[in-house]
Amino acid sequence: MNTKQRIREIDFARGIAVILMILFHLAYDLAEFYKLPLDYQSGLIYYTGKTAAVSFILLSGISSTLSTTSLYRGCKLILWGIAIWIVLGIAIPGSNVIFGILQFLGSCLLLQHLLKLHRLQLPVLLLASAVSICTGVAFSRINMPGNLLAPLGLTNENFFSVDYYPIFPWSGVFLLGLALGKLIYAQPHRWSGSYQGHDPISFLGRHSLTVYLLHQPVILALLYLFHNVNYLKCLP
Repeated sequence: MNTKQRIREIDFARGIAVILMILFHLAYDLAEFYKLPLDYQSGLIYYTGKTAAVSFILLSGISSTLSTTSLYRGCKLILWGIAIWIVLGIAIPGSNVIFGILQFLGSCLLLQHLLKLHRLQLPVLLLASAVSICTGVAFSRINMPGNLLAPLGLTNENFFSVDYYPIFPWSGVFLLGLALGKLIYAQPHRWSGSYQGHDPISFLGRHSLTVYLLHQPVILALLYLFHNVNYLKCLP
């Protein structure tokens, strides 16, 4: 979609997801790097992060029914995902990012383009979504001898990734987004027209990839400055 074809409610919803993502990563950074007693693996913080991720995946599926650039966007997301994996591996050894959300979304967009998933009828998309989710549940109960099939959701008990969204079951959410896009935006007049997205939340939604790539370095830099300024104030 170009600027004049953007849909305000999608950008706004994606902006909400961006805010939830930032809040989750702020809590994660405070817990991991500054040892604050914040449990990000359960409870409100955990579900804040998962709500953001599910929203991104669902909205990506919806948007892909309106876009003709799925191949380009898919390749771009995969490359950015690989770049993040390399940078984090160098900067923070041991912080595995194996098939994180960018690589997952990129793979979904490539599959959507290559298999023409957007052309499937609504009942078929819904059935495929359910099959994907059920397959993921089944795969999660299988203990593999290795992790070569981790992108599909097949791992062993020692597998670890700080950001992991395998094809199964998460492609089920993407397929559900495809179905919703076909259902809600079936008529072109439903989403045509000019829209600039001047409100802050929609602005975040319009630039979600840029915010995703930059928000963690910015958060960590601000936390570092805040921590050290307070530390210096405490010195005699």
